[in-house]
Amino acid sequence: MKINPDDRRDNVDRIQSNIDNTIENIHLADEMIEKVSDPKEKKDLKEKNCRREKAVEGFKAEIKDEALAKKNNYK
Repeated sequence: MKINPDDRRDNVDRIQSNIDNTIENIHLADEMIEKVSDPKEKKDLKEKNCRREKAVEGFKAEIKDEALAKKNNYK
């Protein structure tokens, strides 16, 4: 079996894309919260957004680590 080397060159771009997509999902869920009348559905959407916001925080920390590693040529 061939082992692929750890190629981190596109990690910053990939993580930024994840951040952008997650923020877009937060905005879409906020719009849905305004439109739905079911309290349980609103609660579920708000909880999802809370998890998404925490994920964005984690992505931002990860992107800082990757940017630093890239600056140091991944050493």
